[in-house]
Amino acid sequence: MYTTSENTTTIIVALIAMGILGWGYYRARPYGKTGILGWLQSVVLMTPWLVFFVLFAAGIYLNLVLILFMLVACTGLYIYLGWQLRIIAAQETENKPDIKPISNSLQESSSEEKTELVNREEKKEETLEFLPISTEDLQKVKDIFGIDTFFITETIPYQEGAIFKGNLRGDIEKVYTKLSAKLAEKLGDRYRLFLLESPEAKPVVILLPSKNDPLPATTSQKILAVILLLATIATSFEAGGLLLGFDFFNQPMRYQEALPIVIGLWIVLGGHEIAHQVLAKLHNVRFSWPFFLPAWQIGSFGSVNRFESILPNRKVLFDVAFAGPAVGGIISLAMLLGGLLLSHEGSLFQMPSEFFKASVLVGTLARVILGPAVHQSIVDIHPLAIIGWLGLVITAINLMPAGQLDGGRILQAIYGRKVAGRATLFTFIVLVFASLVNPLALYWAIIILVLQRNLERPCLNELVEPDDGRAGLCLLALFFAIATLFPLTPGLAGRLGIGS
Repeated sequence: MYTTSENTTTIIVALIAMGILGWGYYRARPYGKTGILGWLQSVVLMTPWLVFFVLFAAGIYLNLVLILFMLVACTGLYIYLGWQLRIIAAQETENKPDIKPISNSLQESSSEEKTELVNREEKKEETLEFLPISTEDLQKVKDIFGIDTFFITETIPYQEGAIFKGNLRGDIEKVYTKLSAKLAEKLGDRYRLFLLESPEAKPVVILLPSKNDPLPATTSQKILAVILLLATIATSFEAGGLLLGFDFFNQPMRYQEALPIVIGLWIVLGGHEIAHQVLAKLHNVRFSWPFFLPAWQIGSFGSVNRFESILPNRKVLFDVAFAGPAVGGIISLAMLLGGLLLSHEGSLFQMPSEFFKASVLVGTLARVILGPAVHQSIVDIHPLAIIGWLGLVITAINLMPAGQLDGGRILQAIYGRKVAGRATLFTFIVLVFASLVNPLALYWAIIILVLQRNLERPCLNELVEPDDGRAGLCLLALFFAIATLFPLTPGLAGRLGIGS
């Protein structure tokens, strides 16, 4: 029988899933068939996991063969939908009218309008005697614009540069490439050109001097990163010692016993950070040294990083932010699965069955792989499963959709700054309420408030959104974090027989 708490939890999860899918459909509908196909790709990507957990909640357990079959089938359908999207995109490109004749006709038909706008611009320039950007540079900048790229209607001084309002004419990426190339030709590397969306949801161009670019880490910051690294290594040994039943700081000579756990944990942490750096170099952007966050309970809460260069577009922001959790999550999940498969009576760790109730993901996988063994109050577990679980928690924490955490950057890359800002506030409120039950949530609320509350600075080209494949991976990452951090309800754990 379902308990009241189970019914409530099931309804909440169902509403969240329907809300995510409905929101995706709402965003996709204005783009016609292309948008709907992209939305279907996201649905296909989430379907295996949703089906698995819905059946799991109903007490139906799928074996690994059926799970793999679902994954393969959905992957094939995802690829097929991608083919259809490319076919439609190619057809739209062929049928797209040439923009030059349109531009010419606009130029001829709107000569009076242009004259009026030019006169208005001249009057504005007379009043803008104290523009932060020099008059000579301003004129050179204005020369890069045209009726077939970005037609200026208003110039506004902004910081040490200027904001140009107007009409975007042409493909966004092609227009940005033309404008940035012309700017570099006239003024070299002295200015950066940003293509953003105004509060009125219209494209604007912002020009800022390159001296405002993010600065590389200072020597003191690098020293702090090294100190935090050493502190995290120490807390990793302490966490390993606690798992083995001793206090490392009181018995440091027993470090060899904790060393395998520490090595496994740092394989996850190292893989996470290396993936960030590799993708950053691949996209020719600088990513700072990691500032690790030591933790007594699990060794580390991961790390925080900062971009040391301006990102070209939101795709790069997504790729660099997503790479770390993707590699760290895959390594952790492989360790967890391997550890569960290797677990047997007499394994090194004897864990209370409550261990499996702390996470929906861990509990479901343990029930599928270990079977009746989870019915016991004490379950023998291979050390690799413990390391994998710690890695999953670290990865999931960094995927929280807040500020400059990996999850916040991923959300900002896919849905924009407005949604990312609201998600940050929502995450902070949830952590504050959760801290009434778990002090760890208060720790992360403080981390977000003090260090990570701000969103990532805008990319050079903010208008081009990442593709639907990246959007699907974003939803998958958020689902993974929720499944890892959310505990099983008592009623569901009881139906599974965990601890009974």
